[in-house]
Amino acid sequence: MSDSPMLTGLPPIVGGSPAVVILGNMPSVLSLAGQQYYGNPRNAFWRITGELFSFSPDAAYADRCAALVRSGIAVWDVLASCRRIGSLDSAVERDSMVANDFGSFFAAWPSIERVYFNGAAAEANYRRLAGEVGPLMYRLPSTSPAHTMAFAAKLAAWRVVT
Repeated sequence: MSDSPMLTGLPPIVGGSPAVVILGNMPSVLSLAGQQYYGNPRNAFWRITGELFSFSPDAAYADRCAALVRSGIAVWDVLASCRRIGSLDSAVERDSMVANDFGSFFAAWPSIERVYFNGAAAEANYRRLAGEVGPLMYRLPSTSPAHTMAFAAKLAAWRVVT
């Protein structure tokens, strides 16, 4: 038995008729503690999406979520639960990973045309655990502060989402 805690992810940010879903791997410790996606202030997700969809990355969490929904963007994670110490994707215990139910998700939101993975771990775990369920899929550079890439380069790569 592992000493790592079993973690449970967050419900999706979704509404309206989304055209896109952005999938992370599993929320960070800070995100889970605050029950908010991309809760680490050093994560570039809200800064990038704010730039792409014209909202303040410093707005209240509910307002940022509403701005994404208005823009046709859904947000979720590949993993519904896993064991992990810390926040790094590399710390997730492979045998503990349980994927979210993407068959039901895509059936409930048939307007989704594209899936964007926020980083390599999200893509790898989705393909391993969920297979090819869903529409067109693309990997983007991770917005995590652990992914050391200049903000301008991340933003440029993420422009394909719009």
